[in-house]
Amino acid sequence: MSGEKQILASLRDSIVDLNIEGVKKAAQAALTAGVPAYKAVVEGMAKGMEIVGQKYEAGEYFLAELIMAGETMKEGMTVLEPHLKAGDIKAAGKIVIGTVRGDLHDIGKNVVVTLLKAANYDIIDMGVDVTAEQFVQAVKEHKPDIVAMSALLTTTMIEMENVVRSLVKAGLKRNVKIIIGGAPITPEYAKKIHADAAARDAVEGVRTCNEWMKAK
Repeated sequence: MSGEKQILASLRDSIVDLNIEGVKKAAQAALTAGVPAYKAVVEGMAKGMEIVGQKYEAGEYFLAELIMAGETMKEGMTVLEPHLKAGDIKAAGKIVIGTVRGDLHDIGKNVVVTLLKAANYDIIDMGVDVTAEQFVQAVKEHKPDIVAMSALLTTTMIEMENVVRSLVKAGLKRNVKIIIGGAPITPEYAKKIHADAAARDAVEGVRTCNEWMKAK
């Protein structure tokens, strides 16, 4: 195995093994060896995140590991990001994301944000307790490809319908795909409120976004 291949494998494996110190060392080794920073991200760490996603779906990893893998990726990025040139890594797409009005839960949303960033999406994170008007304003301002909404409570999931209606009223719904997620969310509910998809978990959410962007 060549030096570059070994370094990329080390970056990948550090993410899979949730090894923060390992990923920082491997990222530094990549820079020292002259491996382009974008290559270290795309062919090293991002490959590791893909494997983490597969392990999660296979039931080998759980939410704690998903969160930890995201943190490991972040640490690697702190080393590599200053060496990324503008345009090196093309954004996979732009996503406005937030937890709907009345809901203050953000763990699930934050995991999704981490995985989407690892997949090179440009993320506008609106935080929690986001009103329909704020979603509309963000879509007008940022012109995203996708709007992602999260709710953990049956009492707040009804806000998702308000957001969809507000986007329709503002004439913006036809320009974006809408994905919803959270414990009480089902594909049937997504269909009922005219969202384009429901995600059972963060990994499925990222896969759906990837499929939409590939089809564009």
